[in-house]
Amino acid sequence: MGAAYSSCSTHSLTFSSQTLFSFPTITTKTSSKSNLESKVNTFLYPTNKISNTHLEKPIKTMAQTSFPRSGLAVKCGKVEEVETQEEGCVRKPPPMFDYHGIDLDLIQEMVYDSLVWSSLHGLVVGDKSAQRSGKVPGVGLVHAPFALLPVPFPESHWTQACELAPIFSELVDRVSLDGKFLQDSLSRTKKADSFTSRLLDIHSKMLEINKKEEIRLGLHRSDYMLDEQTKLLLQIELNTISSSFPGLSCLVNELQRSLLNQHGEDLGLDPKRIPSNSAVSHFVEAFAKAWNEYNNPRAVVMFVVQAEERNMYDQHWLSAVLNERHNIKTIRKTLAEIDAEGELLPDGTLLVGGKAIAVVYFRAGYTPNDYPSESEWRARLLMEQSSAIKCPSISYHLAGTKKIQQELAKPNVLERFLDNKEDIAKLRECFAGLWSLDDSDIVEKAIEKPELFVMKPQREGGGNNIYGVDVRETLQRLQKEGTDGNAAYILMQKIFPIVLPTFLMRDGICHKDHAISELGIYGAYLRNKDKVIMNDQCGFLMRTKISSSDEGGVAAGFAVLDSIYLT
Repeated sequence: MGAAYSSCSTHSLTFSSQTLFSFPTITTKTSSKSNLESKVNTFLYPTNKISNTHLEKPIKTMAQTSFPRSGLAVKCGKVEEVETQEEGCVRKPPPMFDYHGIDLDLIQEMVYDSLVWSSLHGLVVGDKSAQRSGKVPGVGLVHAPFALLPVPFPESHWTQACELAPIFSELVDRVSLDGKFLQDSLSRTKKADSFTSRLLDIHSKMLEINKKEEIRLGLHRSDYMLDEQTKLLLQIELNTISSSFPGLSCLVNELQRSLLNQHGEDLGLDPKRIPSNSAVSHFVEAFAKAWNEYNNPRAVVMFVVQAEERNMYDQHWLSAVLNERHNIKTIRKTLAEIDAEGELLPDGTLLVGGKAIAVVYFRAGYTPNDYPSESEWRARLLMEQSSAIKCPSISYHLAGTKKIQQELAKPNVLERFLDNKEDIAKLRECFAGLWSLDDSDIVEKAIEKPELFVMKPQREGGGNNIYGVDVRETLQRLQKEGTDGNAAYILMQKIFPIVLPTFLMRDGICHKDHAISELGIYGAYLRNKDKVIMNDQCGFLMRTKISSSDEGGVAAGFAVLDSIYLT
């Protein structure tokens, strides 16, 4: 599933058709945008400063520019405008790499090495210009989009994000058990959003027949951005279905470490500062343990996939390692194929193509486009009625919706599901500002200052959020209509992360630009009845995109895969 960035402007990541080593002139992008911080009255600063670098071997420094800005602060539930930079106040710049000072010959060598490495190690996706690339493996391959060098990231925030993963996984499980909370929280959304309504209908049917999911498997990913001024790690969203790129993110991690092993001395960078990424191993371990709990040695793991999947190799990494390490077979089926080939036995066993299914792993089914007919909805219901382990179950899927994220951010709601006060405090510390459109005060503020907010519908996969002037126009339209249409959205504060220069690789072209990054931390959760078998942080996904782009999906063409350099 693609990212849902909550920051910056409105252009997708498109690279100009320049030669491989012809870099555009970098200009500083100014902004009058600001941030919201929901716990304390703080001040906000510009996000576009390119500052002095802190390398083991500094090469050059860059000009610094500072711009005053104003912003919003949330205080006792109210929003007020505050000045964010006092006269003559200059903040200490964050440490970063001097990408502008790197020798061009060195960049050329690294670009060549990285493209060779990607080809040799399977860091590939389907080429959209090749007609059969999303259907036939090995046809029409191109390297996955990636950043040449890792993103500097504070080690303290890295540790914080990793520690949050098992808490969020436990929260998802607890929320999923509260059918009334899910139904009540999404009741108005159901009236306004037909896709959510169909999901809720399946959930209702499971409640009516008292369907018990004794074995529960979740492979989640919580996405964060590091707010520039407050230095708070703020959650963008929690993904409970199709948390993509565990395979390719590991490869990018290895690629960048390989480049630093070769060229780190010239760059002044230590490859040991790139943390290892264990996403594939942990995902495979979760599948294997779930398969063992299902206890049918002839059963297989089924990947539910889209009909044309150019990101199939990220998925095939999981299949290949699962087979090599555990001798567990996988099959790949679309929702339509499951409807045509699926059968539910009296004991609840799900057969697809004559094979018993132990685990259903969804890499499709999260967007209305995956359900072009009733056939796909029949398949989703069939799987939900079965005894197969669903990753995710319908209740886990609903627990990851934007509306539930907003409900959980309300005062005293987390206490309904979690007992540990320290865990609750840790979760609240990373919550960004989230509001229902029922809040007339916040809606008026968003109409007045739309650049400070993001409107989010109940959609996944990137490219769905509403930004800037479109926020004002959409809110005004919904006010004029006066229907339940506003229940299809939530409002979220717009986060303004640090902007860094970087090198982005797509289609064999190296492009230098200002960029921002989003960190996703994977979590694996497995429970059989009352026994928690697995609840671990299991790797990460770093995505980087040019700072002028709002959306952040890699597969959607907005971002590139990246890794982390701990500072």
